[in-house]
Amino acid sequence: MIDLLSIAKTEADGGDLLGELSKLFKPADIKPTGYPDAIVWEGGNHCSGINPVAHSLTDAYALLGTIAATDILGLPFYGVPMWSQYRHDTNLESLSWFGNMPCTSIKWSTAGDAYVNDGKGGKVVVAGKSGNAPLRTQAGVYCNVRPYGPITVVRCMPCLPYSQDKPKFEVNSEGIVHSEMNTPAIQMAYANRLFLKMVNDTGHLGRVAMKPTQAMEDGINAGLHSWLLQGTKFKVGRKYAVDPYEEHKEKIDYIVSLLPSDFKDGMEDWEGQIEQHISDTNYGLLIWDLIEKRDTIVLATDLDGDRLTDLLADISDPLRAFGGIVAKHIGEDIDMWNAWAEMGYTTGNGRDMTSVMHRMSGPPIHEQTLGSADAMLLRLLDGDESMGGTKRPYDPRIHFVLIRDAYLDANPENEELRQWLDKALETFDSIYSGERPGFLEGYKSLKDAITPWGT
Repeated sequence: MIDLLSIAKTEADGGDLLGELSKLFKPADIKPTGYPDAIVWEGGNHCSGINPVAHSLTDAYALLGTIAATDILGLPFYGVPMWSQYRHDTNLESLSWFGNMPCTSIKWSTAGDAYVNDGKGGKVVVAGKSGNAPLRTQAGVYCNVRPYGPITVVRCMPCLPYSQDKPKFEVNSEGIVHSEMNTPAIQMAYANRLFLKMVNDTGHLGRVAMKPTQAMEDGINAGLHSWLLQGTKFKVGRKYAVDPYEEHKEKIDYIVSLLPSDFKDGMEDWEGQIEQHISDTNYGLLIWDLIEKRDTIVLATDLDGDRLTDLLADISDPLRAFGGIVAKHIGEDIDMWNAWAEMGYTTGNGRDMTSVMHRMSGPPIHEQTLGSADAMLLRLLDGDESMGGTKRPYDPRIHFVLIRDAYLDANPENEELRQWLDKALETFDSIYSGERPGFLEGYKSLKDAITPWGT
């Protein structure tokens, strides 16, 4: 078994993590385009006919969880080092390496994602707020898709709905919308099209969350949406009072001229129900969608979409708590988690909310946030994951869920792989049901119970 505790201590102490992991994995032949010096490792069984997935090796528990899960499952993978100490040495170049891997990828964001060691025992913020921002930019990410229960939010990554200064508002020769912000309008068009494709393919209700009368970028975004609807079979229920395409026609027509000539090919047969809302009204509607288990897809700007997904991640616990209060009032002692599941609700508490970042070119990047990874690592190193019984040990299920999603995305026709991954997840759930094992104990139990792929 891999000595995960030694890796954890090396990471926490700012030691030679590169050397530690170089002993575990061999250098890969694959290199991201334009980065011949990129460090990429190879692991798992590469002789099994499975398209490998690139895993980011990031900070703290995310690093340990990735190493443990890949070791247990044995699927072929590429590992790209992205932890803080290493990123500090390379001025975040490893983000570029990872974002340009020519295969489906898994990216972890942790509490350490925004920091690097300063060499004096402290940490400093680098590259703005988060390492995610430069990765998205250089990887050409145009939207982030986040499913949660019956609701899926499509976040248009480049669109920031803030600008109200019309004199500064223009579209340049490259299709960049200029105001207080610089927004790539072509990427907005791609996000809109993906949203409509998802509504068409799934038959789910489509809700639009924009502020076309308040934010200049949103006016363009909504106008592109209106243009894309033209010539399709979509039905629009609630509509914006003014057609944003007609309002910004000259600018949108220019952006359209920059798109591929076949951008709308096939869309004439797309259909579904679309409801256009001001973004602020969506949260109340989505709570009802959640309660009524209505399958819904939402198109939102990056900021508003981020707010919506954060609010959705937080709402299930209060709803369950209120249900428990009502049950207690009528004299019933009910486990609301069990009742919630029995009634067909599939949302947890936000930790099961994954993301998929779609790129202008290249396969998508699957993503998950572990905001308390540093704290969990310290608990492991202190030898008391429960903190005197006040907390439960870490649940690494999300690692296995995200790996499952990414490998199925990379191998969509492989039914054998799908069944094997589902069985592995069932095994995980059997081990982690009831009294949750400690991280190292759980690693050993899973290692013993799951036969690696290809063996």
